[in-house]
Amino acid sequence: MYFVYILYSKKLKRHYTGQTTNLNQRLDTHNSISENDNWTKAGAPWELTLTIECESLQQAIKIELHIKRMKSRTFIENLQKYPELILKLKEKYKSDC
Repeated sequence: MYFVYILYSKKLKRHYTGQTTNLNQRLDTHNSISENDNWTKAGAPWELTLTIECESLQQAIKIELHIKRMKSRTFIENLQKYPELILKLKEKYKSDC
């Protein structure tokens, strides 16, 4: 199972978007000071604010890139408020498998 996730740092007041197969492990990695680069380390602690379950790795990557291309806090907040936007993204990037 693949997931797109969005984290939020209260310290940086910024979101982080990624994709993974293991949400708990990935969140732990983001919050682990010894294993992160300076940017993610500076934002710790990160909190998980949204997950999108995807059909395939390809779909997860496409949805992650779509969200990142938007470069918009408002878009991320709207994804959290309006689940139908997530359904539209999943349909747009539906796997052909």
